[in-house]
Amino acid sequence: MGLSVGIVGLPNVGKSTTFNALTKAQNAEAQNYPFCTIEPNKAVVPVPDPRLEELAKIVKPQRVLHSTIDFVDIAGLVRGASKGEGLGNQFLSNIRETDMILHMVRCFEDGNITHVEGEVNPIRDIEIIETELIFADLQQLEKKIERLKKQAKADKKVAPLLEIAQELKAHLEELQPVRAFTNKNEAFEALNKELRFLSAKPVIFGANVDEEGMVEDNEYVKQVKEYASKTGADVIKLCAKLEEELVGLDEEEAKELLNEMGVKESGLDKIIRTAFNRLGLISYFTAGVKEVRSWTIKKGWTAPQAADVIHGDFEKGFIRAEVISYEDFIKYGGEQGAKEAGKMRLEGKDYIVQDGDVMHFRFNV
Repeated sequence: MGLSVGIVGLPNVGKSTTFNALTKAQNAEAQNYPFCTIEPNKAVVPVPDPRLEELAKIVKPQRVLHSTIDFVDIAGLVRGASKGEGLGNQFLSNIRETDMILHMVRCFEDGNITHVEGEVNPIRDIEIIETELIFADLQQLEKKIERLKKQAKADKKVAPLLEIAQELKAHLEELQPVRAFTNKNEAFEALNKELRFLSAKPVIFGANVDEEGMVEDNEYVKQVKEYASKTGADVIKLCAKLEEELVGLDEEEAKELLNEMGVKESGLDKIIRTAFNRLGLISYFTAGVKEVRSWTIKKGWTAPQAADVIHGDFEKGFIRAEVISYEDFIKYGGEQGAKEAGKMRLEGKDYIVQDGDVMHFRFNV
């Protein structure tokens, strides 16, 4: 299943530098996933998961394939984007297709890098973009309400949809994002599914700092974290310049540089992992001599649903799944050892797949 994150931010906040680092990571890992078309504004990057390497040590496959996330560089976002400023409509259509937003925020001073608003002020910058998303949602919702009013005259079943749309309109007019709307009933879900509200999407704030800011949170980062805690968003602190440097290093050199900075994990890895978790996703594995592979599914999916991400015929013809937990697979040295220890289970259509399950599906064609 696809997972797409749109990177937004005002000019000169580190958005493009971060995207360039992601693109380099994609190019470095390109052999690790098949059949993906890379567009100029898209980076398809692997989800870090050390469990894959541990499985590969046992199975010794021809290749190892990670789950991936698409990062889309959203261009043209400036004050007035909802009214068509900058790339306006193109920006809005691009972000509407994504699952969540990585909102890059400048949290460093540098006299050589001009700020589009004249000075560094992360909360003002965040609110500019939030406001544009809210205005865009409001415009779209107002058009929908006009259509619903006409439909309601002929069809009484439309009334609940119209009622929730008007309630949401009042909420947006108070400059509150859709994700803060509390009456998320069935009618709201139908409306959101159709209109894909921009301000409904989960947000990760990427607080872009200089190298000094990596050691200790500066005042700008503290402001972003306080804002995020009130709105239910995540914050990842990173130095976009450093991320570009890390991509060009081998694993040991990258670890050494991060240790020198007092950082355990790269910003890009944190962003990818946080996005994956925030959307309620988990991984299961297939492990054979041709490949050891991670597959992305929603938490709570059944075995047939999980099988469908490999091939649609797997769900239709599902018979049962052979399942070994990751821990047992490692502990007993692979499939055969786990079988002999009685740790392989046969599960049916109602089985809820767990994160880290190593699975083999039996199905009829």
